[in-house]
Amino acid sequence: MENSADKLPTSQESETPSMATSRVDCFIGDVAIRISLYAATLVGIVFMVTSKQTELVAVPGAPVGLKIPLTAKFSQEPAFAYLVIALSITCLYNIIKTVTLFSIIFNPTLISKNFLLHFALLDVLIYGVVVSATGAAGAVGYVGWKGNGHVGWSKVCPIYDKFCGHTAKSIAMSLLASVILFLLSMLSIFSSQTGS
Repeated sequence: MENSADKLPTSQESETPSMATSRVDCFIGDVAIRISLYAATLVGIVFMVTSKQTELVAVPGAPVGLKIPLTAKFSQEPAFAYLVIALSITCLYNIIKTVTLFSIIFNPTLISKNFLLHFALLDVLIYGVVVSATGAAGAVGYVGWKGNGHVGWSKVCPIYDKFCGHTAKSIAMSLLASVILFLLSMLSIFSSQTGS
């Protein structure tokens, strides 16, 4: 009589193909979502970099009716510059990870648990950077839009409407990128833990 243990495949033999298939499916989904992240970050960068507007503005303390041309641009506000840097880093990292994922999809033997764990940690780090930059730019944008009467800061957006429109669109794209990065972080953590 044959031993029943000889007939049953070991758990490692039965799970290995399904684990590899599961990971490759995760990577295909990851690549699809990363394309939308690339679009969101690129559009956010373009909107912020093109947010420049020159208007004639009255100078406080000057004779009545005297107006001088003043230009508003993103580089004058550190929070907006930080947002551009954060989105640029995210865009570059996203390209590198997408190329890496394509190589893994076509050659699944490149998968290692440490490799996946490092990418999961980098996804969380990039997520944190984008969220902090979005919050900083959003706070400055809100003050520009609403002003702050308690400290005497006047509204800027009624004067620089085009500038504010571009920065608002960039912040919205950055917020979308933050949501996408959150989803990608969860997917990266899941794929690094599959089969552990």
